[in-house]
Amino acid sequence: MARYDFASDNTAPAAPEAMEALVRANGAGFTPGYGADPVTAAAADAVRALLDCDAEVRFVASGTAANAICLAALARPFESVLAHRHAHILTDETGAPGLFGHGVGLTGLDGASGRIDPVGLEASLAEPEVSHRQPPAALSLTQATEYGAVYPGADLEALCAQAKAAGLGVHLDGARLANAAAAGFDVRAIGPMGVDLLVLGGAKSGMPPCEAIVIFNRGLARRFDARLKQSGQLASKGRFLAAPFLGMLADGAWARRAAHANAMAARLASACPFPLAHPVEANGVFVHMDDDRLEALRAQGWFVYRFLDGTVRFMCSWATTTEAVDEIAAALRRIA
Repeated sequence: MARYDFASDNTAPAAPEAMEALVRANGAGFTPGYGADPVTAAAADAVRALLDCDAEVRFVASGTAANAICLAALARPFESVLAHRHAHILTDETGAPGLFGHGVGLTGLDGASGRIDPVGLEASLAEPEVSHRQPPAALSLTQATEYGAVYPGADLEALCAQAKAAGLGVHLDGARLANAAAAGFDVRAIGPMGVDLLVLGGAKSGMPPCEAIVIFNRGLARRFDARLKQSGQLASKGRFLAAPFLGMLADGAWARRAAHANAMAARLASACPFPLAHPVEANGVFVHMDDDRLEALRAQGWFVYRFLDGTVRFMCSWATTTEAVDEIAAALRRIA
């Protein structure tokens, strides 16, 4: 039987703090629907406290929907969004931003390990606008990146400043923001650096399917609930999307569990006999491995993905154990 311990942080179970919060929310009995309940209000306060911000917070069921809804709020159908060419919105969301945005385009930019090169961004912003191409209206950033790299705060702030100087909105995909925070990134800096909309990851940080949309730019909050409803993301029993955040943020489990995932990635990287392709800064390990050895690893029962750049990806989660790391490291040594 195949093991999926390192296939993705999505394959892990939900953390006990999240599940216990769900049970407590269920025990609250009858409450108002569509996010107007006290559980959702408390979870939104917890998110604001985490980010040290005064922002609107909404809870949805899917990261793809959250990203697409945010981008549709920042760009009109004849405009585009700039992002790293390997960003999730370009490679793994089946055109959802274009669907939700009724034609919004996506423009890929280069940069090492998933971090956008500021020189490339500047060149894209300097291109003349012509009626035959969708001009950029927003910049989408990812923290931590698809390759497990973490932008230093100053670098992320500089990219936001470039976008703002050109009149663009800024979206931050924080599917693995907990891992970036555990690596030293200060999440309280996100609002002041000019991010308009943040998707605060839930599922990858140890929760059941749920994500939070943080609306720093309150001008975008008007009719946002109508946008959510039209997109199928205004849940009637919204407290069950909010409760896991309340559980994970109450005693710091969000950051604590992410720190464990990062530590497991570092442990695996140090024991891996294959060359690393990207810096191990969060919870992902990317290595160079040929097809024969990848198939040999899978034949031993371990399923992992070959990623966008041709490397093989190993993802750690809050539930990854040292025993599992040592087991797969031994399997890697056998095939190396």
